[in-house]
Amino acid sequence: MSEQDQRRATMTGEAPDADQVRDALEAAMETTPDGGGRGRITAIADETLPSVLAEAIADLHGDELRTVLAALGIDRAADVVSELDPEEAVDVLQQLPDATAADVLEAMDPDEAADVVGELREEDAPAAERLLQEMEADEAADVRQLLTYAEDTAGGIMTTDYLAVPASVTVQQAIQLVRAPGEDELPPESVSYLYVTDDDGRLVGVVPWHRLVRAGERVPIRALCEPQTITVPASADQEAVAQVVHEHRLIAVPVLDADERLVGIVTADDVADVVEEETTEDIERLGGSQPLDEPYLRAGPFTLARKRAGWLLLLFLGATYTGTVLSHFQDELDKVVALTFFIPLLIGTGGNVGSQTVMTVIRAMAVGEVEFRDIFRVWRKEAGTAGILGVLIAAAGALRAWLLGVDNSIILTVAITAGVIVMWSATVAAVLPLLLRRVRVDPAVVSAPLITTLVDGTGLFLYLEIARYLLDL
Repeated sequence: MSEQDQRRATMTGEAPDADQVRDALEAAMETTPDGGGRGRITAIADETLPSVLAEAIADLHGDELRTVLAALGIDRAADVVSELDPEEAVDVLQQLPDATAADVLEAMDPDEAADVVGELREEDAPAAERLLQEMEADEAADVRQLLTYAEDTAGGIMTTDYLAVPASVTVQQAIQLVRAPGEDELPPESVSYLYVTDDDGRLVGVVPWHRLVRAGERVPIRALCEPQTITVPASADQEAVAQVVHEHRLIAVPVLDADERLVGIVTADDVADVVEEETTEDIERLGGSQPLDEPYLRAGPFTLARKRAGWLLLLFLGATYTGTVLSHFQDELDKVVALTFFIPLLIGTGGNVGSQTVMTVIRAMAVGEVEFRDIFRVWRKEAGTAGILGVLIAAAGALRAWLLGVDNSIILTVAITAGVIVMWSATVAAVLPLLLRRVRVDPAVVSAPLITTLVDGTGLFLYLEIARYLLDL
């Protein structure tokens, strides 16, 4: 797509995609190889969303990448790199001189810079240390502090960009401190509240901006603090932090260390990233696979196979139980061959019911609607639901058996088994996630394939035991 085509698309409201933007950037560099195309590159960037521009630049390499980032300038380059996944951001920064890469990191939000440096530290620790040494001392100190926290905790996702004033000042003095020259520009989500601290850095309270601008100049800032201050410890799990922000409808929540000192804030923007990350992991686990540590298109076949092989082997071993059950009841099946007609139908139904139930329960757990203390309420609800569904499935199973022309005793066996399997599957799927959460195991490991495999073997056992009793085998 040419530069003219891109501008035409922008004028008509058709946002260009990453491939079109990349083509336009390459065309701008080819027509002006002496570097005179910086203005054209900047013009293209002006008409492109940062996320799309980041995706386009991520596929550039070498001189092309350096030319585009130089044209953008450090601040805009930092905005673009911030849009990339940490792995992609590392690839970009490694193609820049250390001094330039350090400047880009300084211009990024501290939490995003820490994510990138942390990723680089895993790949090349000496290179990460070189970049930290190239950065300004205070900027590097912020990044080093954030890197001391586990990445899935409040400390690991917080930012150190926030506005704080001493508890002893008045409103006028607080505003003067905030307006002090030399203060770095903070992102909007970091300036939604003013944080009031004592001489030791301990959090005294939080002042919303609307209350600050409406107060008299001589009013003590402490008098404007919210009556209740909601905080989270730096060691809190990121999912718990996201739940706090969601429940209390906060734009940001302060993070405290073990001594109650304010060390950072977690913003709603950070929480959105957490929700996306946790949701992605849960979906992958529910599908019977370990979560990827990198974007899908960057993961090679070996990585994908490694993430899936463990679960596949576990499910394979679990499925062997079904063969064991069939072997145990071989004599009964030889006597009444018609019983085999309904094996796929019955165990398939059990797996489907279990999958529906486990997905519903895990979702309720994820949004905080259900906790371990609700286990009996959950079971009663799902048992009641299974009772209704069991009657429906039993009737459908009996009808299917009648249409096949089997004996009435087998029709009764199929109908009763269908209802029992539905109840059993729902019970297992409703209770097991809550029990796992109780012992601090991620309930998402109770994936749909695992529930299906578990119910297949046990459901088959129930079917053949019921048949043995009713048919007097």
